[in-house]
Amino acid sequence: MTPAPTFDAGPDVDPDASPDAAPDRARERVLIEPAELARWLAVGEPVVLLDVRWALGRTDGLTEHAAGHVPGAVFVDLDAELAAPPSAAAGRHPLPPIEDLQAAARRWGVRAGVPVVAYDAAGGTSAARAWWLLRWAGVPDVRLLDGGLAAWVASGGSLQTGRVEHRPGDVTLAPGALRTLGPDEAAALAADDDAGVLLDARAGERYRGEAEPIDPRAGHIPGAVSAPTAGNLDGAGRFLPAPELRERFAALRAAAGAGDVAVYCGSGVTAAHEVAALASIGVEAALYPGSWSQWSADPTRDVVVGPDPR
Repeated sequence: MTPAPTFDAGPDVDPDASPDAAPDRARERVLIEPAELARWLAVGEPVVLLDVRWALGRTDGLTEHAAGHVPGAVFVDLDAELAAPPSAAAGRHPLPPIEDLQAAARRWGVRAGVPVVAYDAAGGTSAARAWWLLRWAGVPDVRLLDGGLAAWVASGGSLQTGRVEHRPGDVTLAPGALRTLGPDEAAALAADDDAGVLLDARAGERYRGEAEPIDPRAGHIPGAVSAPTAGNLDGAGRFLPAPELRERFAALRAAAGAGDVAVYCGSGVTAAHEVAALASIGVEAALYPGSWSQWSADPTRDVVVGPDPR
């Protein structure tokens, strides 16, 4: 497992503030409200906007983008730009080579010192892949638009049609700013309750092995705890308030200071959303990028079915 980065709360944090101040600051580092983004755009604050609309089995993200997007947002193709080609050995959405990700980020207009905001139309569950990759690659200020496109429209935000292209950015990327783990490390963490917890961010029926729509085998990694990504969101597709997220993850043994935390899903996409939710309450979690698509394709890896971790 790569080492945990130092959490930089920033110079604007009052050291004498209440215990809730640090989690609130953590949330601000991960999420941005539609009203705040609208203010940025109104005053001409530099920002790079990424439209990461994507869903498993659908290819109409670019069409949806052209039909209406947050003004100035550039479309990001999750399959082509936020992942390397799939393989049984590496999974359905392997991490892209850093040089490919850098080239893509420059196409999107990402520049040194300029914040990035990513959004989608699914509560951030695909946009979080862009959030995680850019943070992993060393971009310090990347946020998710809380509630995505629906929240933007509901708050009175206007939409722009057509395609957007920016002048190339100048960002330089380097991997490793966020933690990752491989299958052996995932297995070891899941096997040792005293070490921490491995969270499975897939839907409950996939965790239990009742349904498996795409990967070779059904079930979950032995010892992993079910924590569906949908549980991070309210009915409007916005992140739960910080106290509710803290309560949720504490019940899953993923509270701050309770031990190591890592997350996997089907292919490393929605798990990034769970990493973001944890980061918003000050819990630094590792991502298992290969996730179930890699694990289940390896016949030497054990699989558990049913509601219990083991």
